[in-house]
Amino acid sequence: MALKEKIESIFDELVEIRRDLHKHPELSGKELRTGRKICEYLDAWNIEFETGIAETGIVAIIRGQSGGKTIGIRADIDALPIQEPDELDFHSINDGVMHACGHDVHTTIMLGAAKVLKSMESELVGNVKFFFQPAEEAIGGADRMIKDGCLKNPDVDHVIGLHVMPNIKTGQVELKYGKLNGNSGSVKVEVVGESGHAAYPDKSIDAIVMASAIVTNLQTIVSRNVSPLNSTVLTFGKIYGGEKSNIITDRVMLEGTLRALDTESREFAKNRIKTMAESVAEGFGGKANVTFKDGYIALINDDFVTDIVKSSAIEVVGEENIVYKEFPSMGGEDFSYFSDQVPSAFFHLGCGHDGENFPLHSKHFVVNEACMKIGVQVEVNAVLKLLKL
Repeated sequence: MALKEKIESIFDELVEIRRDLHKHPELSGKELRTGRKICEYLDAWNIEFETGIAETGIVAIIRGQSGGKTIGIRADIDALPIQEPDELDFHSINDGVMHACGHDVHTTIMLGAAKVLKSMESELVGNVKFFFQPAEEAIGGADRMIKDGCLKNPDVDHVIGLHVMPNIKTGQVELKYGKLNGNSGSVKVEVVGESGHAAYPDKSIDAIVMASAIVTNLQTIVSRNVSPLNSTVLTFGKIYGGEKSNIITDRVMLEGTLRALDTESREFAKNRIKTMAESVAEGFGGKANVTFKDGYIALINDDFVTDIVKSSAIEVVGEENIVYKEFPSMGGEDFSYFSDQVPSAFFHLGCGHDGENFPLHSKHFVVNEACMKIGVQVEVNAVLKLLKL
């Protein structure tokens, strides 16, 4: 049976799997039922697997003939803390939790790829590993899975992965060579002054005025210290301090996010943020205590593996339906930890409907399930090509 026909024959089952996962979403690190269901499917299809990777993650493997490569596929399995309206027959029954980022679709596509590849097991030269990864939305489950050895025994040569995109039509695949996602991290600035009566500002050091000056001046780092050809983003989304309108407060907290396309740019921006915040505060007679917490590293696609994904996608959707992403995204994606370890490629799968489409992380996000056929076929194609090279 041809690959496309195999996928058509299991599509109804995949829809049923996806809707069950969508109906029972679980937050990062709590993917217990999700994991049990994944194991049930793998067990029913006689696919070898190991649980407890990064606590709630699962690694499955299909062992083909010896002497070939080992190729990995990754899918994230966690959901978001969003309340889903009852617009779908299979809407979330878990209060305040929703698969609003399409991870239920990613998981189902990889399960479909696993079932198809299992049926071809005797023809494979090499192995295929499947990484059912927890906690993409929170603490970086990819890094934890790698530290737990998912890329070892046997050693993985390449990893591929995908993300559904509602802004891209179903039937299209989006590719990006090189930098796809920037690295991310958080910034906290504690601004310390001296409190006093609002009527006598000369007797105090106003932390709110200092914080305002710090925020304004820090914006010049991106506009004046970073090349306009090398994107960096610094955004403060939270500011709090003060107790009463007639009291000059001695303490204000600023919390924000810092994103860049490479580690060098991130470290440069961090140094400038610290120096400028401290200097501005000192000019007012106060202090600024700056702390950083690094998030996900930048996702950089390997050209060779991206070429393989491209040729695989062309066979499925045609060259006219390949879309090339012009600029990298500053959003974080922890597939980056796989691409940092072995040559890998991450691509975007169109899942948009005709008409209005809501973005990822929206409570109204609805995927076009027909995209799953394309996702399965591209993944299987890419694996087969990588095993033969």
